Amino acid sequence: MSPSNTETSCGHSASSGHSPYDALLNSADDRIIAGRAADGDTSAFAVLVRRYGPMMRATARRILGSSDELDDVVQEAFITAWQKLDQLEDPRKVKAWLMRITTHRAIDRVRAHRRTDDAEQLDVAAADHHSPSQLTQAKATVSALRAALAQLPEAQRSCWVLREVEHMSYREIAETLELPESTVRGLLARARRSIMKRMEGWQ
Repeated sequence: MSPSNTETSCGHSASSGHSPYDALLNSADDRIIAGRAADGDTSAFAVLVRRYGPMMRATARRILGSSDELDDVVQEAFITAWQKLDQLEDPRKVKAWLMRITTHRAIDRVRAHRRTDDAEQLDVAAADHHSPSQLTQAKATVSALRAALAQLPEAQRSCWVLREVEHMSYREIAETLELPESTVRGLLARARRSIMKRMEGWQ
């Protein structure tokens, strides 16, 4: 499927028409809207864009801060949603599903920036005349951490990034991922244990 006429920037309609059908869609519940969108109805998908685009942008902002990448993240999330709507088992939960997609896309951006920052820090180390062996060890440590993170289940990795990289509180992480705070604490504890175990040889 391809939302050929869908404007995925939040706050903008994918269809400018105001037909009786559009009016019915605007008042329909999420189950109906998501179901029609999953069948390829771009007008129904446009309702999801209008209904949840601003909320998705706010979710991305909480992770990325004030960033010029917010609209890109939301657009990527909507593209993913359009492609995978037919895999959504319960259309009534489309809101939470969209927020999870947005969160994962934003976290991907954080991880990408983190990798860039790591590389820049290593370049600075080289410029400061650190020995080749120290530089090699630092690069290996960064690679080991990336590998350890990649091995984590998605929920654990998301919690770890939001806590350790974005410095969110447990409550903020719980709200972002729509999980109980106790679950967030448990996921973080398991993530930290796994990372520490995998990083034992680098300490």
